[in-house]
Order: sequence, then structure tokens, then C-alpha cells
Amino acid sequence: MAMLRRIRHIRVLTIALCVITFTTLLFSCPLPDPQRFFRHAARLLDGSLPPDLCSCPGHCVAELQDDPWFSERFNQSFYPLMTKDNNALSGETYNWWQGLQSANDPADFSQVMEEIFRLFPGESLYLDGGADRCRSCAVVGNSGNLKGSYYGRIIDSNNLVIRMNKAPTRGFETDVGARTTHHLLYPESAVNLDNDTSLVLIPFKTLDLNTYTPVMSRMKANRKKVQIYSPAFMKYTYDNWLDRRGRYPSTGFLGLMFALHICDEVSVFGYGADEHGNWHHYWENNRGGGAFRKTGVHGGDYEYNTTVHLAASNKIRMFFGR
Repeated sequence: MAMLRRIRHIRVLTIALCVITFTTLLFSCPLPDPQRFFRHAARLLDGSLPPDLCSCPGHCVAELQDDPWFSERFNQSFYPLMTKDNNALSGETYNWWQGLQSANDPADFSQVMEEIFRLFPGESLYLDGGADRCRSCAVVGNSGNLKGSYYGRIIDSNNLVIRMNKAPTRGFETDVGARTTHHLLYPESAVNLDNDTSLVLIPFKTLDLNTYTPVMSRMKANRKKVQIYSPAFMKYTYDNWLDRRGRYPSTGFLGLMFALHICDEVSVFGYGADEHGNWHHYWENNRGGGAFRKTGVHGGDYEYNTTVHLAASNKIRMFFGR
């Protein structure tokens, strides 16, 4: 009998220790959202939890549960790039796209696409999402709020680093980082890129696609890494995310949407005004750099508010700089 009582005591002590250990871990570890933890546990118990969308320890961008605002807008069936197998445009999309910058004599779209994909790969990329992937991405804007931010190491620690337009890094590495994996450009804003950077070309009309050959001859870039931003994805961004504000999305917002649809974690740097309310580029003392906000070409304030909303919804992490 004494032996049985001893065994019972050992069992009780073991269970108590397990409960204490679990409780200590639960309440001592920093949880970004305790309610989210318990909702996740409840869905796990009742079998309603969907398959894992990524392996990131926090959360996956593409998770739609518990966020009606995000789920109404996010549609992963829209692919950000044009490829050899996916470059057709609907009549509605084509007319909208051509109307952005009118051309008197637009080139034949099908012929231009054939020529484009004779020059550039046109592969389907970034479709490897799932429980085994955690792709972290830094989207680096050009705001003057990056000056003195010391974000360089954080930016470079991401799997992908996405920049737009000029975006120089030399001499600014401490604040903006040194790495660039993807650089989004209009034909008019061509800059030289290193051999490891993917050039993502943003066309605003068929003529833009037709002029990429001479543009490429004037700049340094790896042709094997050239990608074409999809006009259909641009229209999806304009309709779903911007509610058709402005005439078309800015490069900065297109860069953010690109990341949101190919990455599992997204961190945003260099968006918005600096601490003095000035909208300008980090490499210039240009106080009028944010004039686009008042032109109506881009819905600048609406874009920024949408970006802040994404951060407040824990879909992206936003670094506000100085």
C-alpha cells in the first residue's frame, strides 16, 4: 500500500510540474497577439484550421481568417508577372492599360509579347508557397525618413530586398542596406543594376514593352533575370486595393503589392513623410519630392493610408524611420 501511495504522489507531482512548466512558458514568452493564439488553438481543436500557408513563426501574409477587410481585397489568383504562359489581357484590362498613357499608334500587343519573351525568360516564379517556406521580404521606398534610421542591417537580413526607381545604395548602406534582389523600374527611370538583381520592368503601354530593347542597350542588367510586371495585376491593384483613386498606382505601391503576393512576411521601409512632415527622397534635399500627392496621377494619401492599414492589421511590418 505504501508503494501505491508513493506512485500516486509521483504521478501528481509530475502532472503538477507539467502544468506549471506549460503555464510559465505560455505567460513568459512574448506573444504578439494572445487572442490570436487562443483562436488558433480553438480552430486546431475543432478541425477548422486550414493547411499551413507558410512556416513563419508569426503569421503568413496570405492568411485570410479574422480579417474581412483584407480578405475582401486580397486575391492570390492574380499573379504579379507576365510569363510566356500567362500574358493575355482581357479587353477591359487592355483598354484601361492603354488609356494610362495614350499612344497614337499602339504596336501589335501579341507580336510585342512574342519578341519580349524571345529576349527575356518569362518563367513562372515564386509559386513554391506552403508549409515548408518562410520568405521574408523588405520593400524599401525612397522617403527621406530613411536618413539616420540605421535600418540597413535589418533590410539586408531579409530573403528578398525590393527597391524602386533610382534608389541608390552606395553611400547610404547604413540606412537603406546594400542588397537588392528586385528593382522595379519604368523605362524612363532606367539605372544600372548588378548581375544578381532581377530587373522588374513596369510597362504603361504597349510602346513601353516595344522600347525595352533600346532601354536595355543603355543600361547594365542581367537579361536572364528580367521580369515584366503584369498590367492585369496593376489593374487588380488599382481596383481592389486603391478603390480606383488617382489614375494608376505609384511604383512604390506596386512594389508593396508585388511583395504582398510573393512573400510570407513583408517589412516596409521608407514610405511616407519624414519627422518634419516633408515628402522627399533620402538622397536629395528635395522638399517638393512629394508633389505627386497633389497631382491626382497617384492617390498618394490613399496609398499611404492603405499601407498603414495593412500594418495595423499585422499583414506587414512598417518601419517609420525618422
